[in-house]
Amino acid sequence: MNVAELMTLGLSHTSNAVAEALYLKSGIDITKPITFHALVNERCNCKCRHCEYWRQEEYLPEMTIEQWEQTLLSIKRFTGSFSVNFSGGEPLMKKGFIDLLSFCRDNDIHAGVTTNGLLLNEKNAARIVAAKPFNINISCDSNTDETHDYIRGVPGLLQKVSKGITFLQQEQAKQKITFPIIIKPTIMSTNFRALQDIVQWATDIGVTAVNFQPLGRWSRETYDELWIEKEQWAELDQVMEKLISMKRAGAPIMNSEEILRLVTASFREEKASAEHMPCRIGLQEYYIRPDGEVKLCFHFPAIGNTTKASAEEIWRGPKAQEIRQATIQCDKLCLLTCLSHKSLANKFNQALTILSRQKKTDHLHCVQE
Repeated sequence: MNVAELMTLGLSHTSNAVAEALYLKSGIDITKPITFHALVNERCNCKCRHCEYWRQEEYLPEMTIEQWEQTLLSIKRFTGSFSVNFSGGEPLMKKGFIDLLSFCRDNDIHAGVTTNGLLLNEKNAARIVAAKPFNINISCDSNTDETHDYIRGVPGLLQKVSKGITFLQQEQAKQKITFPIIIKPTIMSTNFRALQDIVQWATDIGVTAVNFQPLGRWSRETYDELWIEKEQWAELDQVMEKLISMKRAGAPIMNSEEILRLVTASFREEKASAEHMPCRIGLQEYYIRPDGEVKLCFHFPAIGNTTKASAEEIWRGPKAQEIRQATIQCDKLCLLTCLSHKSLANKFNQALTILSRQKKTDHLHCVQE
């Protein structure tokens, strides 16, 4: 990730912000998707207590790598240069996935990856770095083995994640390729008191930034164990204020102060306030499921399938128009990183956080060499 790439993507976001305002004022729709999430599989090699994927008896059918390539090219024909984040399940479990990252590199598609880190061995790290991803997000919920491995259901996972980060950093130095490595903790009852420690740990090991998201309701454990309950909300507010202080002091926290202050409201399950309405996700998001189904938001029905129609046909189609109108009426307070309403200013702030930290870690690595 560099300034030129961010400027190119920033222009797309700026242009769409104008189109969004036009749609909300007049109903005239010249929007294009600007945020792309691609769920390549539901299969996973972790047993996270807040997830149901690993407990499913059946999984969605998966598009082939060739179908993913055609899907991505169709998007590029419609939108021009774009950035997509691949996730799962665990994307590195999908055969040919790293080849897909290389395809993105060769076709000027900015591809990021969210992984649990279990498969970040030396061989995979070398191939991933060579593919020049836009960023690597690593789901990591604690800086201690006891908490992280309990949440993720794999003994020794934190140590493997830590080694995987080292492999990535070593390959970055060896291949002279730079991209952000971002830690993505999920905030829950078992870890919220230690969020400051996670930021310090992430800083100490030389990753680029930390991007928090609050827990969502899904598995049984998110209802009876992991949810932060009423008697803990005051303490959670205090933790968020401490994170804000750390951010102001230069800690590499990507979340805006606004989002951090809304975390407790998320656990109170409040509705979005008037100042956060209308929701714009239906004017921005293109969320692709493993079988090619496309959603504007995973709370709403699909608007088409990439194996049957082009990206432009899907985005402009009657189903998309229907769902788009429904999303702007939705009052859910969504703070998951793929859903939360981010202003243009917040997006630029996140980019500056990454670039500032990346410059520091690059300098540190040069000194160490």
